[in-house]
Amino acid sequence: MEAKVIAGNLSAFLAQNALPVENVKYVASKRFVDPQTGDPMQWELRALTSQEDEILRRACTKNVPLPGKKGQYTPQMDTNLYVAKMAAACTVYPDLNDASLQDSYHVMGAEALLKTMLLAGEYADYIQQVQAICGFDASFEDKVDEAKN
Repeated sequence: MEAKVIAGNLSAFLAQNALPVENVKYVASKRFVDPQTGDPMQWELRALTSQEDEILRRACTKNVPLPGKKGQYTPQMDTNLYVAKMAAACTVYPDLNDASLQDSYHVMGAEALLKTMLLAGEYADYIQQVQAICGFDASFEDKVDEAKN
């Protein structure tokens, strides 16, 4: 059987022809308001590239010894750490690495700051927003249904 070649214009895949990924404005909490207008402050989020995501995943993965198997290990990812690092890496504004902002909450590090600034429900919503921006918004079932149609 001969492989079928899909006809198309490869120039569409060139970097300069790819549509830019726009940053997204998002109100993470109604508790942070503009002092001049009283409107909730918008946070700015960006998508991660798959290369950036891979770096985060590696940073959150450690080798754990297999019980009863001397010298054998299995990789294990700390998903809570990964999600926190991803959320911090996607946050453009406010600058979570700003020392004065971290000092005001008595924390060190972007991940700790984000978890301290937001209430539990706000943080959960924020994580969902970040995952959607990075393309993790569709479930496997949704993708299967889309492929069927």
